[in-house]
Amino acid sequence: MKDWLRQLPKAELHLHIEGTLEPEQMFELAARNGVQLPFVDVGAVRAAYKFDDLQSFLDLYYQGMNVLHTENDFFELAMAYFQRAHADGVVHADISFDPQAHLTRGLDLATPFDGLTRAMQQAEQTIGMTSALIMSFLRDREAAEAAEVLEQARPWHDVIAAVGLDSAEQNNPPEKFTAVFERARALGIRRVAHAGEEGPAAYIRGALDALDACRIDHGVRCLEDPDLVAHLRESQMPLTVCPLSNVYLKVVDRLVDHPLPAMLDAGLNVSLNSDDPAYFGGGMQNNFLACHEAFGWDENIFRGLARNAVNAAFVTDARRAEILDAIDHC
Repeated sequence: MKDWLRQLPKAELHLHIEGTLEPEQMFELAARNGVQLPFVDVGAVRAAYKFDDLQSFLDLYYQGMNVLHTENDFFELAMAYFQRAHADGVVHADISFDPQAHLTRGLDLATPFDGLTRAMQQAEQTIGMTSALIMSFLRDREAAEAAEVLEQARPWHDVIAAVGLDSAEQNNPPEKFTAVFERARALGIRRVAHAGEEGPAAYIRGALDALDACRIDHGVRCLEDPDLVAHLRESQMPLTVCPLSNVYLKVVDRLVDHPLPAMLDAGLNVSLNSDDPAYFGGGMQNNFLACHEAFGWDENIFRGLARNAVNAAFVTDARRAEILDAIDHC
């Protein structure tokens, strides 16, 4: 099963590129850019990956990205992810990045945009891996700041596949960003949002109603609201679930306790994703394999999950058909 899961063509929809920063690359970039890390070595970094909740992870996540200074840093970060994901059988990735986290460090928007888009182009040319870019807003910052970033990013609107909403969910409901997402909609930019991870099922409703999201990232707390479950099933709203992330961030204690089987039984449109693979136990292969070991799923279930992801991915119709055909023949 392990080899078959690696060969299964996969699309990753929920991936924060800053969360792919492996400790070895973190030290390499720190040395290059003269950044003093609060860790003595790679082992000390990995030892810090014991999180109590989302905020304890975010503290380390933002600290780690301080080593990203130049366009080439972002290019190398993304290329390293593409190569690892390709080895895991990922053929397409919708990658998110957090511009506000870099603007507040004194970088300009061109630095991440140009580095990431250059890597995306090279990955398609060299390993045949397609990708799309999601510009995410930090929900624990002011909505007015997000609105300013959306306007500042005008030169790159044609390369933004969607805007997203991430970071600390508690006490930051989706409705806070209604105006920003309405502006994105007016610009013809699609919208996705984290909801129902540490926040309640009501935040999923808010993301759908106030933000007009076309995908929900996480969404695992939807089962708390039977009417919401019925709506998600009828609409087949994509839910980008991140199994190992949910374990690492104590959304569930153990993977066997995860609501994924119940979500599938309810007929929900679920896909598997890695979220922040450097911090949460690895990439897509590890997440797929962990689900096989925890739930005993067979090839048909994994094919269905892979198809769900491809059908919800930001790809051309031709590319979608190509990947779906490869899944059917795997």
